[in-house]
Amino acid sequence: MLKFFRKIRKELIAEKKVSNYILYALGEIVLVVIGILIALAINNANELSIKKDKEQIYLTGLRDEFETSQIKLKELISFNKQSYEDAKKIVIYMQNTEALPNEQELANLLYNAFAFDISFNPNNSLLEEMINSGSLKDISNPHLRILLTNWISFMEDVSKQEIMLDTERDKIIDMFRSDMNSIKTIYDLTGVSSELGLPESSEQTSNRNLLLSKEFENNMLMFILTSIKTETTHYNPLMQSIDEILKTIDTEIKE
Repeated sequence: MLKFFRKIRKELIAEKKVSNYILYALGEIVLVVIGILIALAINNANELSIKKDKEQIYLTGLRDEFETSQIKLKELISFNKQSYEDAKKIVIYMQNTEALPNEQELANLLYNAFAFDISFNPNNSLLEEMINSGSLKDISNPHLRILLTNWISFMEDVSKQEIMLDTERDKIIDMFRSDMNSIKTIYDLTGVSSELGLPESSEQTSNRNLLLSKEFENNMLMFILTSIKTETTHYNPLMQSIDEILKTIDTEIKE
């Protein structure tokens, strides 16, 4: 093809047909430009296809992460609720000193209320990688990008609240470190001593005197309040955020 055009060009020059040569030259330029534009269009189409494929991989990975985080958060909300509900039962007993629980029931309530840390650990590895590498821009849906960006700040607020909750829990647990109360009694009566391979005490120290302590009551009330606030002002909105993120991701994934 190139030899053909060169031959025509030589013939036009030889025949000194300047006007025809100019038209030919312009036509050749147009053909070159068209070729370049076609090449660019093909290249852009390929890049767009690659970008779309990459986005789909990200979306699928994000969906898996947030589905796992959703399951974790549901379980954590359940644990937190059991914790403050059992703490409330203890406080209710404190209002009627003539009907205090026996040592076994008190040990079970104390163990269920304070034995477990409340901490949300979402699966954020892919999202953090995308943010750190600047790949969040590959998500074409602007609303989804905003949701994912807000998720990080959301988690920072939740972590601060959980630290406050841990502080309130520690205040109560610290009351068992004195000579007046006994963690070992709780361990013995709830089966923890057996699980740890520890012998049960021959004489158990009662923890029922805590139910007459104003300091214990104050710490319990602060713990209950902080636990409920953690659920209502942090975990529940966080669950709503996960639901919205998953719904938005589902609209973008091409099955």
